[in-house]
Amino acid sequence: MSRTLLKELREEKGLTQMELAKILEVANKSISNWETGSREMDIKTINKICDFFNVSADYFLKRKDY
Repeated sequence: MSRTLLKELREEKGLTQMELAKILEVANKSISNWETGSREMDIKTINKICDFFNVSADYFLKRKDY
């Protein structure tokens, strides 16, 4: 998973880390941790992120470059 991709997707939507945390129902610090790579997210969270940003898991995890 690309930590910078999460940040890019969030910023493209004009969201703050706090706003995205509320949408995903996670702690505010989680977004920062994921974006910096200090923590990994679970599959449930990856699915929520992909659904919210309308991207595939392959794209988000950089398994395929679309």
